[in-house]
Amino acid sequence: MNRILYYHQQSNFSRKIRILLTEKNLDCELKEVNLMNKPTEFLEISPIGKVPVFVEEDGTVIWDSTLIAEYLDRTYPQPSFYPSSDRERLDCRKWEELADNLGDSIINLWILNLTNNLASTRSRTKLETSINRLSRFFEQQLAQTKYLLGNDTWTAADISALCSFGYYSFRLNEDWLLEYPHVGKWFNELHQRESVKSTVPMPLN
Repeated sequence: MNRILYYHQQSNFSRKIRILLTEKNLDCELKEVNLMNKPTEFLEISPIGKVPVFVEEDGTVIWDSTLIAEYLDRTYPQPSFYPSSDRERLDCRKWEELADNLGDSIINLWILNLTNNLASTRSRTKLETSINRLSRFFEQQLAQTKYLLGNDTWTAADISALCSFGYYSFRLNEDWLLEYPHVGKWFNELHQRESVKSTVPMPLN
């Protein structure tokens, strides 16, 4: 069977896997999921009902973007997006986790804004505080190094972070590009790559 990725075009977590598949030059059938009306086919293989879900050629099913990313890197190691040493791999996973947490907070803030509920002011402030705090961590790191793990090459941590910041631009605003100039420079340079440019989230028709 063909490899299959169940995804949503606007999902930052789906985008992470689409970038990896492109960089690794892996053929994969893309099946976009209507998140407002999830098909039975998708729910039967995704207990948590979230995208992305990856199905390998042998039928192995993997959900959660980080689990998929780690599987792809172990199974198809060229090019590699996780360091080989245990210490550097841990650092990569730590930054990746921060990036995914940033993405979750941005998603939750966008959903909260849709409700336009004045009673949600406290929750909105909490999410905005979290987003700003995490963004400062990325700014501090990228003021010192070209990529999150150094100057040599980008990793899964960079991919996760650029997808989260890309979702920030898509759903909220692009003010962060001025507030965090080192993140902005890193973000714009990575968007010169075809795998990144080709997966930018777009409004639905």
